[in-house]
Amino acid sequence: MELGIGTPALLFSTVSLLMIAFTNRFMSMASLIRGLHEKFQQNPDDSILKQIENLRLRMKLIQNMQIIAILSLILSVICMFFIFFEMQMVARWFFGIALLGMSVALMLSAWEITISTKALEVELSDMEDILAKKH
Repeated sequence: MELGIGTPALLFSTVSLLMIAFTNRFMSMASLIRGLHEKFQQNPDDSILKQIENLRLRMKLIQNMQIIAILSLILSVICMFFIFFEMQMVARWFFGIALLGMSVALMLSAWEITISTKALEVELSDMEDILAKKH
């Protein structure tokens, strides 16, 4: 199988879209953290601390997703250099590692989404408990 220069270039659009998604998640979490920080300073509460712990883990995951996606992109660029210099075997290795990195970034993304969903379920159950007490 001959690896053409266009093959690793396909990761460029994928990484770009993922970086936009990861950055949007990071920005929304930053806003949420700032709001929780203000809320905690006004009224220190254990539930806010638990949310902050959750957000700290999510931020670390997003940071790792971004770093791994960027490394994947860099490996794709290196792969393209090796293709250009007709070093197919080395290019394949770099492209394979780039694909593996992209897969890891996507798995971390799935983990972060799972954590986020669980946090939202806790918020919803709190609201449901309050509504049930009123009725």
